[in-house]
Amino acid sequence: MSLTKLHKAFDLIEELGGDFDGEKSASLISKAEKALGFGFPPTYKEFLLTLGCGDVEGLEFYGLINENFEESSVPDAIWLTLDERKSGLPSNLMLVSSTGDGNYIALKMDETNGENENPVVLISPSGDIIEKVADDFGSFLLNELEAVL
Repeated sequence: MSLTKLHKAFDLIEELGGDFDGEKSASLISKAEKALGFGFPPTYKEFLLTLGCGDVEGLEFYGLINENFEESSVPDAIWLTLDERKSGLPSNLMLVSSTGDGNYIALKMDETNGENENPVVLISPSGDIIEKVADDFGSFLLNELEAVL
């Protein structure tokens, strides 16, 4: 179900156009997982393999740019997550988007469902969870895109 929603989101991105960095290799994804200390859920991994990172219709989705996780910038999710950890971001959160008002959207990596997916949560700048926004990254991506249609 989660991957079905992700593929619907990919179809919408293709229709809407957008600026995405492009496919990322499995070896780069593995390095990113090692850098953060956890494996990525299936829908997020598929997003990285297919689109990498980028934006569409004013929505920016963080992902992977290259293997330089120390000297990068947004929309590099690995760099941003590691950088925010220096300011107290809990290690169970991975930043995948922002709301534009200082809050972030994150994967809650210490919780999984039956599809090995992690919930998507809205967090404050200090890393406090405000609310759950989706059951998985694929659902989050589709919901965000459908909201701008």
